[in-house]
Amino acid sequence: MFLTIPTLMTWTRIIAIPLIVGVFYLNIPAVERNLIATVMFVLFAATDWLDGYLARKLNQASSFGAFLDPVADKFLVCASLLVLVHLQRADVFVALIIIGREIAISALREWMAQIGASRSVAVHMLGKVKTTVQMIAIPFLLYDGRLFGLINTPVWGTWLIWLSAILTVWSMVYYLQKAIPEIRARSK
Repeated sequence: MFLTIPTLMTWTRIIAIPLIVGVFYLNIPAVERNLIATVMFVLFAATDWLDGYLARKLNQASSFGAFLDPVADKFLVCASLLVLVHLQRADVFVALIIIGREIAISALREWMAQIGASRSVAVHMLGKVKTTVQMIAIPFLLYDGRLFGLINTPVWGTWLIWLSAILTVWSMVYYLQKAIPEIRARSK
């Protein structure tokens, strides 16, 4: 099911990456660049929920869609983090923690699937909370101003991105703890 509506929505998150990055190369005022990038990120990030909902509702769930969905999320988050580091709105240490964890857990899941133990590293609520916090922090940092004249998005975004880094490490430890018994059992 390569070209279902949910899968096409997932592909839009990957296509969004050069568009969001490209906004910061436009010759327009920084406030407008920030707003455009923020709106684009929020709209494309919302497709993460919507494509899953539609896959279930339209009975168009597929193994390819299940594979592509988290890949698209990781690409969108990692590219946005790199933009934020470049703009000096996010600490490089936070980006390294988040991107490093994504690579490590993706590799762990691939390996666990190869040995037939993918259930031990299935998506957990902690990983979903981490992703949610990231999806709130990133647009705050992209916006980089006062939202509705009240919310200081750089401050809130910084706190939230650090919280997501903590949740990132916590979720990685959780997944590793789940995988270690399988690894030990298979290495005997």
